[in-house]
Amino acid sequence: MKRKLFKSLKIILFVLSFLTLIIVIGIIWPISNIIPPQKHHTILIKSINVIDVKTGLVLENRNMLIEGNIITAIDSSEILVKDSNTLLIDGSGKYVIPGLWDMHTHSNQHSPWLHHPLYVANGVTGIRDMSGQLNQKDSYWVGSRERLKWNAELDVHQRVTPRYVLQSSYQIDGSASVPDGFPDFFKLENPEQADSLLQFYKNVNVDFIKVYQQIPVDSYRKLAKNAEHYGMYIAGHKPMFLSLEEAVNLGQRSFEHGRIFLFESFPEADSLKHPENWKTNFSKYKKKLIENYNPEIAKELMQLMKSKNAYWVPTLQTIKFEALAHDENFTDNPNLKYITTIRKKLWWDLDTKNNTNRNNAKETKGVSEGFYKIAVEQVKQAHDIGVPIMTGTDVTDSYTFAGFSLHEELIDLTKCGLTNLEALQSATIIPAQYVEKENLYGSVEKGKIADLVLLNHNPLKDIVNTSEIHGVLMNGLYYDANKIEELKAFTESAASSFHMNIKVLSSFMNSPLIRVQFAD
Repeated sequence: MKRKLFKSLKIILFVLSFLTLIIVIGIIWPISNIIPPQKHHTILIKSINVIDVKTGLVLENRNMLIEGNIITAIDSSEILVKDSNTLLIDGSGKYVIPGLWDMHTHSNQHSPWLHHPLYVANGVTGIRDMSGQLNQKDSYWVGSRERLKWNAELDVHQRVTPRYVLQSSYQIDGSASVPDGFPDFFKLENPEQADSLLQFYKNVNVDFIKVYQQIPVDSYRKLAKNAEHYGMYIAGHKPMFLSLEEAVNLGQRSFEHGRIFLFESFPEADSLKHPENWKTNFSKYKKKLIENYNPEIAKELMQLMKSKNAYWVPTLQTIKFEALAHDENFTDNPNLKYITTIRKKLWWDLDTKNNTNRNNAKETKGVSEGFYKIAVEQVKQAHDIGVPIMTGTDVTDSYTFAGFSLHEELIDLTKCGLTNLEALQSATIIPAQYVEKENLYGSVEKGKIADLVLLNHNPLKDIVNTSEIHGVLMNGLYYDANKIEELKAFTESAASSFHMNIKVLSSFMNSPLIRVQFAD
């Protein structure tokens, strides 16, 4: 009996040791990096149709000269070049637009393999990352140090990546969002801690403080008041415990997601401003948010946002997912091949199941679809009033796909009632204005940086054409059709590989920031 037990223990120990070895190998196994295209100091695009995203005009049959990474000439006549190594691109019958920007994303330690190639392949040349770190490097989330390093490597043509156009803090959401062992000032339980938090993020070159829903009211007010002194500002969610009106008046520069007006525009709105029971009240009043929605209240808030130049990023993909999670026609998405099995099983499948149950339950049936329907109406209303709208997808949220979902967001904006030009502006010139770099980005003009997308068809006739990509110019490098397919194949291969899935699992399990987010 003892001999059998000893033998069984030996087998168990062997299996455990073998599995441990496999996991360790998966973690340490290096993943190759994708190589950027060949650098050409001079690029000449011949006979291209240039779309002016400011006016909607199409400048037909133009020649465009790019030197380094700057557009130096756009002319209807022939442009002579002396450099014999000039890359010549035939633009006949093609259209060129500025590189597209996704103004609400979340990057992580695996983004160089799982996200960056897909952004560039889809013509997304700039992103605003809405996540960050505390005072320690995290195994999963990245912060300003990593993103600025990626930018520096992009500048010298050593990395395939979009530009990280602004640097964010970690989400500031009160004490529950901060794991044990981190400085107390990240919790902002006391408003006097605001300066310590601002000074920390100033020292790591952060541009804005990303606020979340449960930030304490007095601390939010102190942050908003003092941020400018540190060269920063506030952006992110509408804080639940104070009004949207006050947040706008305090200078929050952008508001994220599609429910910001719904939270404020029903009779029981004040019930959501109590920290001790707001979640209970939200669950209680979900249907009333829709049934008793008052568009006149929303209109007044939109007019205030316009007057204060506060931007809105509705991230329609996130609320569309919640509305359609039960629909297999939606969830059977061909882009799932770019998502790791670990993410699909541990995150997306669970999220899909939870939303499906809510959509099918008697007491919540139709609620998510109602939220989406009203958000669609509000986007058009806000745009017509003059609220600046920016595209954002909320990668890495469920059923948002790096690069691909930006094109879906553009389509959905036109379904809200924006014209094709207005939708295009939300991903180009308006984000450039938001980051105060309109002199460098956002339109195809002489003197601007050559982040460009060459399209097979005119997106002003059909916004779907933004996804019909012939080539991408990123920082002066040209990604042709073959390179674009290589980028997609690279991420598909990485996402399906055993060692990448092990790395993602390990980073999930070892991240204290992920653990508190899932626990909340």
